[in-house]
Amino acid sequence: MGTQGTDKAGLAYGFAAYGMWGLLPLYWHLLQDTGASEVLANRMVWSLPTALLILALVRRWSWIRPLLREPRKLALILLAACVISANWGLYIWSVNSGRVIEASLGYFINPLVSIAFGVLLLRERLRVAQWVAVGVGVLAVVVMTFAYGKLPWVSLTLAFSFATYGLIKKKVKLDGVEGFSAETMMQFLPALGFLIWLGARGDSTFATDGGVHTLLLVLSGAATALPLIFFGAAAVRLPLSTIGLLQYMAPAFMFVLGVTVFHEEMPPERWAGFGLVWAALALLTWDALRTARRGRAALRAAAAAAKREAEAKAKAGSEPGGEPGGDQEAPAQSSATPAR
Repeated sequence: MGTQGTDKAGLAYGFAAYGMWGLLPLYWHLLQDTGASEVLANRMVWSLPTALLILALVRRWSWIRPLLREPRKLALILLAACVISANWGLYIWSVNSGRVIEASLGYFINPLVSIAFGVLLLRERLRVAQWVAVGVGVLAVVVMTFAYGKLPWVSLTLAFSFATYGLIKKKVKLDGVEGFSAETMMQFLPALGFLIWLGARGDSTFATDGGVHTLLLVLSGAATALPLIFFGAAAVRLPLSTIGLLQYMAPAFMFVLGVTVFHEEMPPERWAGFGLVWAALALLTWDALRTARRGRAALRAAAAAAKREAEAKAKAGSEPGGEPGGDQEAPAQSSATPAR
């Protein structure tokens, strides 16, 4: 029952995280009259108070002092902050420029790019199905290039930047809340300086477009932090194979929004490109599930074999003359040497 309850809670957190990420285009669309750079800067500035509030609630401050003594890790966090800032900025710009579908393609491609990074940078070895999936993904990019008449740079930049961010996070090894807090601390001062500069020029919309607009900008920090918190809660409760399946929710929601809400065009060539990407992801999912199932079967078999071996040893030890390491078939020499 405990495991079932944990899994149900994990699925609820996972659906909440990826559902919120998938619906974020609706939020950024409400701010379409504000430049992407100003929205991004507000997102960075208001993420820090959100992060500090979370840290205060969970009383998790002990990681900060050791981190300050690790300049290499601080440099990686700074790099991660720069990369995710570029990803956020391009994502907001793409939503407010009528490129939601193109953005969704980037997040569909992201797992394939992460696999390629694993091979090229981490020397990981791929299974045949993974190689085929990566090849199909490359073919999809080629088809999309012909569909657009140019390289789908928005999709590729989003995919590569987020994969790079994931690679850096793997090296930093901070959990979700701590990593988010450290990155927002790096982002805060540059973003605040940019907003002050905008205000001095008279180009800021923070206090000029009404109270609702101001509130939306303030809440952009929470819109950034909440999915991350839910994701962290899901990650500790669910197996990686389930997390891997849930990650496709966000770009799927984005794609549906692009077609049904924002009414972006989907010519046949674009459908063909997306079809190839979905085929590659289906192949990856099938391979991951098959590998996970085989791994679980191997663990069960090993556990059963260990149990049988332990039972055999226990049985041998309980039988007369069956104790390993003692010759109990020899007659007892005295009453001072009882059987053990």
